[in-house]
Amino acid sequence: MLPRHVAAIEKTLDSHVRKLEADKAALAANLRDRKKLEGDNQTHEQKISKLRDQMVQAKTNEQYRAFQNEIEYAQKEIRTADDRMLELMAEAEPLDINVKKADVALKQEQKLVDAEKKRAEDRTAADRAELEKLSAERQQILTGLPPAISSAYTRIRKKWNNTTVVSEVVGGRCTACQIMLRPQAFQDLRKATEPMFCESCGRFVYYTPPSALVDMSAAQ
Repeated sequence: MLPRHVAAIEKTLDSHVRKLEADKAALAANLRDRKKLEGDNQTHEQKISKLRDQMVQAKTNEQYRAFQNEIEYAQKEIRTADDRMLELMAEAEPLDINVKKADVALKQEQKLVDAEKKRAEDRTAADRAELEKLSAERQQILTGLPPAISSAYTRIRKKWNNTTVVSEVVGGRCTACQIMLRPQAFQDLRKATEPMFCESCGRFVYYTPPSALVDMSAAQ
């Protein structure tokens, strides 16, 4: 499993990718609208040209004014389309800049994410190898213990989901479950020559005499 920080930067990268895709889609839609307007204008220009040819052949003032009105309407449509194209071009400019910048930034960000994922995968592989090594060592030690102790160790690991199996008693308290031992049980533990268990959580317990702590401190 990759570390959380890798998942976090991947999530950030995904959001940047989605933003870039949205900008690209908006830019493409902008270009489509401009091309459509250009096509409409060409159609209007062709219509105006035909209408002007027809005006020359008009036989009455009414026909002439009708052709003129159609030409004016087409010219108005062209001006409206030109104004809209100018608006679209103004909208497209920042989008185009953002897309180009985002493309460059995303490539750099993707390289960082890939490098971090590689480091995380390498660390995970190293941790897994170390865990397998320690597991093999633990199994080797267990095979050398008396069956009753080995069985108890396995049972306790299963009960506590492979967490703490052996707990130190400090001040008469099991440091794993934080429950005080009975005074007699604590006294027995201080003089014990055989493995003992916490009466509350069932873990192996041990006691380090103060003199031993002093000796360990002096040796450091």
